[in-house]
Amino acid sequence: MNQILPPAPPRPLAPPFEGTDGVYSQTWFPVCRSDEAEAGKVHGADFLGGRVIVMRDADGKASVLSAYCPHLGADLCTGEMIENTVRCPFHFWRYGPDGRCVTTGSGDPIPPTARLFAFPTVERYGCIFAYNGDDPSFEIPGFPDAPERLIWKTGEYEGGLPTDPWVVCCNTPDMQHIEVVHGISFDNGQPHDQVEWTDHSMLYAFNGKHRDGAPINFRVGIYGTNIYWQDGYIDGRWFGFIAPMGLPTPGNTRLFFAVAVEDDGSDPAAARAFLDAMYALEVQVATEDLPIVERARFRPGTLTRSDKSLSRFLRYLRDYPRAHPSAQFIS
Repeated sequence: MNQILPPAPPRPLAPPFEGTDGVYSQTWFPVCRSDEAEAGKVHGADFLGGRVIVMRDADGKASVLSAYCPHLGADLCTGEMIENTVRCPFHFWRYGPDGRCVTTGSGDPIPPTARLFAFPTVERYGCIFAYNGDDPSFEIPGFPDAPERLIWKTGEYEGGLPTDPWVVCCNTPDMQHIEVVHGISFDNGQPHDQVEWTDHSMLYAFNGKHRDGAPINFRVGIYGTNIYWQDGYIDGRWFGFIAPMGLPTPGNTRLFFAVAVEDDGSDPAAARAFLDAMYALEVQVATEDLPIVERARFRPGTLTRSDKSLSRFLRYLRDYPRAHPSAQFIS
């Protein structure tokens, strides 16, 4: 007699939260602002539930390394910069930007395991980014359609958000949310079929109107699981906006902002005023979501047809590669 098995339970809609099973999204996370990593000093930061340091060499190039000395575990954030190396305060072992120990304070031979984890590091948009892995699978996005001469304004949301970056990023493919919360109407209906998907991003363009009647021509997207990207035109003037999100600890997001506008030199004061206005607008739009995010228990459940792109983004997040190669170094 054939046994009739019960149907398989449905695959959960929600992706795993960061740190589940000890792994994290393999993406570019901002570790700190550029101005926090001063030349000649060592900056310590929480990262992926552990500790890292940021150091700069004589040319100003930043490196992100695991924080704990493999000798006896001193936190190197209390160390000193000596000739492009960080010197451990405990026994004066010194480490270069590649994480290798270059000398021991006692003169003993350097043990083969005397090294720090060196993260792939990029400094951009007023932040220092570290990639969670050995070999980055994508580059931090730029603005290929930007005018030649740009001015920038950068900042940070004061206080951490008690959730993972990907939860905040779900608002971008959530076209129902864009309409009802942000008051944006799409000219030709919700552009689900216009979304471009890759293994590390989603991006779409749309024309529409804000609730105040202002016409909108935007492109928006998510890179990795934590970088919001946008460019577009307001009153015929280009602007770019990027909001990368760091992850000091699981369920704790650090949110950064960077806005760019054109300054062709003809009227610097007007360019600066436009920049300030666009920065204020983007921060206002971003922070409209924060009271919701701060109090929500994010559990994707019953979806509707307006959630077509959100549903696919949830699948994208579930399938997104996760790892933690630095775990034994930073924890």
